[in-house]
Amino acid sequence: MAVLSKIRERSVFLIIIIALALFSFVLSGIFSANSPLFNKSISEIGEVNGEAIGREEFAQEIEINRSRSNGRSSQMQNVNNAWNSIVRGKIYKTQLEKSGVVVGEQDVWNALVNQIKMQNSEMFQNEVGMFDEEKLKEYIANLQESAGDNEQSKAAWLSWISYEKSIKSNLEQNTYNSLIRAGLGSTLKEGERDYFYKNNNVNFKYVFVPYSSISDSLVKITDNEIKNYIKSHAKDYTVEASRDIQFVNFVVEPSKEDEQLIKNQLAELINDKEEYSTAAKSTVKVTGFANAKDMPDFFTSHGSDIPFNENYITKGKLPKVLADSLFDKNIGDVFGPYLENGFYKISKITAIKQLPDSVKASHILIPFVGSTIADPTITQNEEEAKIVADSLLAVVKNDIGKFEAIAKDMSIDKTSGSKGGDLGWFVYSSMIPEFRDYVFENNIGDMGVVKSQFGYHVIKIDGQKNNQRNVQIATLSRKIEASEKTENEIFEKAETFASDLTSGGDIKELSKESDYKIMPISNLSILDDNISSLGSQRQITRWTFEETTKEGDIKRFDTDNGYAVVLLTKKHKKGLSNRSGNVRSILLNEKKAALIADRSKGNDLEEIAKQNNTNIKTAMAVSNASPVISGEGRFPEVVGVVTSLEENKLTKNVIGQKGVVFALVTKKNIATELDNYQSYKKSIERNLTNRNIQIYNALKENSDIVDNRANFY
Repeated sequence: MAVLSKIRERSVFLIIIIALALFSFVLSGIFSANSPLFNKSISEIGEVNGEAIGREEFAQEIEINRSRSNGRSSQMQNVNNAWNSIVRGKIYKTQLEKSGVVVGEQDVWNALVNQIKMQNSEMFQNEVGMFDEEKLKEYIANLQESAGDNEQSKAAWLSWISYEKSIKSNLEQNTYNSLIRAGLGSTLKEGERDYFYKNNNVNFKYVFVPYSSISDSLVKITDNEIKNYIKSHAKDYTVEASRDIQFVNFVVEPSKEDEQLIKNQLAELINDKEEYSTAAKSTVKVTGFANAKDMPDFFTSHGSDIPFNENYITKGKLPKVLADSLFDKNIGDVFGPYLENGFYKISKITAIKQLPDSVKASHILIPFVGSTIADPTITQNEEEAKIVADSLLAVVKNDIGKFEAIAKDMSIDKTSGSKGGDLGWFVYSSMIPEFRDYVFENNIGDMGVVKSQFGYHVIKIDGQKNNQRNVQIATLSRKIEASEKTENEIFEKAETFASDLTSGGDIKELSKESDYKIMPISNLSILDDNISSLGSQRQITRWTFEETTKEGDIKRFDTDNGYAVVLLTKKHKKGLSNRSGNVRSILLNEKKAALIADRSKGNDLEEIAKQNNTNIKTAMAVSNASPVISGEGRFPEVVGVVTSLEENKLTKNVIGQKGVVFALVTKKNIATELDNYQSYKKSIERNLTNRNIQIYNALKENSDIVDNRANFY
């Protein structure tokens, strides 16, 4: 930001610098280890079970996701969504091919035309109201043909492609999942077992010895024990490569001086003033805000950050500061400068009108090619649509009784058309400007034709309520932003901090000296986009994973609102995790369980309770369906053991998550037999068939997936 303003004057010098930088960048890419020259796989985004994911295929899927979100999602969100969609599709395709099942174009088309919304759409119905496949084909052809006309047409075509893909994807998934579900079933005997498993319960006495009863200091865990545990549970402790960083954020914020400067600049715009004109070679009068007549031009020439709003507003719709200070004043009166929502503003009443607060109206909407609401069946151009609208206006003016029938028959707005064109009551802000201005500024009973983005409206004003004062207020606004001086100061601070760190300074000491806040980030993965308070900063993630970036390296990055000085503190390789926190806890509990077992040598609960300095407790009607021990909480691992024990037989050392249990079942309560276990059989089958996510996760886990996204994004 600040640097650019310094270089701007030397444009030729700037062009040379950029050219050299780009040339250097290109060369570095060519000779990189990840370059397509040396790495064949870099030419593809990835691979699923041997099938490549090409750049063109991936780019199209990204564009579909971007279009679907209307630009609201970030680039990396679109990349990740595209990846997940393509990977899912290829995984199911592989499985279907192995099963000898092919979902072809005709299958997709059949699924498409059988969609309820297709069957019921008036766009695709013939003259007798029946669905017509040819109309749908024509619609698709028109979408494809006009895709290159403009962004709106392109978005419509991409939306259709996305819809077709979703139909095919769902068809493939449902087909495969149906094959899986066909092999999943249950018997009445399994239903019977499930019934007794859930409903049998036991009463038992027990001694519970929590792990916390033994001090951690009495148990020693070695590094080798932790390493061996991780190795023996490699699947649970294998991690992807990651990075740890620390950064200091230098936010460019306006100073009090910047704020006052903007306020003063607006104050100087209010009144007329004399300025010397080099063109006229004399002093000329410059019209100020208070006396300006052409407000849109004044806003443009004096750089308002919010455009001129020509709408009329009631007092209740104004910000309180204007409602109290300006609404009741006269045309030309000015208020400000004043501060509102991060802007300094000056406001002036430019017009006053008496307008209703609500209007009731009817319309007949005639579309033309290119109007927002037009579908592919519309062929008349704008001029032809205007002739139709004017003709209809003449008809209804001559016979108002025909308005309702014409609206039902000819208006493309079917919602109001079915009601004879009636739009009901609405307020000023609810209609588009062209329509709104006509119905609010004319009188009850007036009829006319108005053009809007939707087509030509034949309008009839049916009613108006509560005429009241409305004002048009011009509000020239300047956002409170940092000046070039402030930007330069923040830039110098960031540069100095980065330089001091690069020279061997300690980040904690330097930050403490300057009262900077250090932000640590752990486990940054190769495809991460958002970085804490910095937001989307893909550039930082990519830097941390570059081969040339080493632990301890420092770099300053430009961010959306300033600069960030980043320190790479740790590079974690892909493989077994070296983070031992939860492993230490697991091993502690295992050794504590062994110590508890060693000291609990009694032959009955009384003796065991005494050896552990605790009491015997009683649990009633505990079952697998409700594995809760009163006073202790959920103990499913203990209850699963206890419910299978024999009566009056002491069982020792039942290992739980919180401690060790010694139990003696006093009574086994067997559930009453049922005449039929069909409902439990069906329950098992429902649980088996409702596992689409588990099915996909299992397929994905057993697929061979190569992910090269990080080389491209």
